[in-house]
Formats: sequence, C-alpha cells, structure tokens
Amino acid sequence: MNEVLKCLKERRSVRKYRSEQIKDSELEQILEAGTYAPTGMGMQSPIMVAVQDPETIAKLSKMNAAVMGVTSDPFYGAPTVIVVLADRSRGTYVEDGSLVMGNLMNAAYSIGVDSCWIHRAKEVFESEEGQALLKEWSIEGDYIGIGHCILGYRDGELPKAKPRKENYIYIVK
Repeated sequence: MNEVLKCLKERRSVRKYRSEQIKDSELEQILEAGTYAPTGMGMQSPIMVAVQDPETIAKLSKMNAAVMGVTSDPFYGAPTVIVVLADRSRGTYVEDGSLVMGNLMNAAYSIGVDSCWIHRAKEVFESEEGQALLKEWSIEGDYIGIGHCILGYRDGELPKAKPRKENYIYIVK
C-alpha cells in the first residue's frame, strides 16, 4: 500500500503521552508540513505557534479546561502544543486552519510522533487572557483559534480504529 495512504488509515488520536519531548527535527518537519496545507486561493491565512515551554502549556491547558468547566488536563500530558490560528478576514479561515491541523497530525504520525486535535482554541483566544498571550507572542491581526495540535510519544498502545460507518461513500456517475 502507498505509504501516504497507509499513514492516513493508521493515524489515531492519542490521549496519553510520555513526558519525553519530541526532537527538534521532528517538530520542524511537522511544522513544515503545516505550511504546505492547501488554503483558499493560496492566501495562507493560518499561523502556527509551537509551544514547548511547560509553564505556557500548563496555562493553555488551564484556560482550555476552564472553557469545558473541568480541572483535568485536556492536553493529556503532551509535551508540545501547536496552536493553529487563522485570519478571520479570510472567508475560508476555518477550512484553511483545519487543513493545517490535518497536515500536522498526518505528518506527525508519518515520522513516529503521536497527536490529537484539541478543540476550544476559538474560545481560549477570544478571551482577554488569550488575547494577552497573542500580544505577548507579538501576534498582530484578527486571528481566531482553530485548534490545538498536541504532540508527543504515546504512553501505551495506539488506539484501534472504529469500524467505518455504512453509507460513508456515495458515487454518482
């Protein structure tokens, strides 16, 4: 089977990570893959913020958990979080950012790094605290949170795929 198709079929969301940080070379490859995601009219509306600082990750985790109304870690102990934001002025910003998230997760799996898409980035970065973080990171513009791509090495087995639903595909000729 083609290696790309194999990765697409085998990649799973991982929700338990070892504390070991991913290699810089792996992070660079994953981020580069994100820059090659298709975007509406090639306008490249998304940006990515790679966070490996434990204090910042803890802050982001706490903010994300607050949106959910829980105190548990929604990042499952992952040592790297890539925040994907997109320029709200582009009509395709949600789709653009979502394609970046997909590229990040698929690229990660292809090089032996596990991942999961964690939602609530929109709410986190619409908050005053989230806006302050963007300012601290020198990010200017009308950016909206699309997702948090958590990265690391899984602690345990890769989750099994759920059976594919019936009537997933319709072909019209």
